[in-house]
Amino acid sequence: MEKTLGRTVTPSPAASQTTRGIGIAAGAMFAVALLLVFLVAPRVQDEAGGNVQRIFYFHFSSALIGFVAWFVTAVAGGLYLRRRDQKYDRVALASAEIGVVFITMVLLTGMLWARPVWNTWWTWDFKLTLSALQLLMYIAYLMLRSGIDDPGRRGRFAAVYGIVGALTIPLNFLVSRVLNSVHPAVIGGSVNGAQQGSFGITGDIGLIMLFCFITFTLVYLFMLRTRVELQEQADHLTFRRIELTN
Repeated sequence: MEKTLGRTVTPSPAASQTTRGIGIAAGAMFAVALLLVFLVAPRVQDEAGGNVQRIFYFHFSSALIGFVAWFVTAVAGGLYLRRRDQKYDRVALASAEIGVVFITMVLLTGMLWARPVWNTWWTWDFKLTLSALQLLMYIAYLMLRSGIDDPGRRGRFAAVYGIVGALTIPLNFLVSRVLNSVHPAVIGGSVNGAQQGSFGITGDIGLIMLFCFITFTLVYLFMLRTRVELQEQADHLTFRRIELTN
């Protein structure tokens, strides 16, 4: 049996305070990340884009968080299928919506880098095409949910879709390492040792990459907690409306 939409949905003061704290920390770290990327990070070789390569720090972090968002959607969907608790469905929905934002950032920053380096905004390389497909899958997930009124049925269908969609994560990670892709394999080896745009990751570049990833992780957590709280309130209003009409 499906658990109710929830009567007690108002977040506790401690939870709200934690969310605000994460938001403040994310904002401060993002400001520091901008300084590190544009003032501290070394300029890479011209064939990798020179100063244009600085966009990579945001591109790389957005890609990882986009994968994390889909993974969270899949895990939350699995928990929903097992326990039929709407709180997991809320997390899955929130994470998918945020995933759209980050995957869109991946595609846009990638195109901004590709234009001066590859002399084209877009190429139908398999990895790039797969990233575009992931964005479309995110959007399809949200469209699927919007087309089903029953909360229980909507949650079950979305959960299965989310789990299947998560299979694109390892595929996207591996494709530039096992196929001759023009997209550089930033971490790990590749069958193509002469990829366009490849550059060495020195210690200072690696540390700034890590800092940006942590920053984007906090941004994701802040957005996720905020969106879940909003969805809880929306579900509560729906529950009250149902009660009043019965």
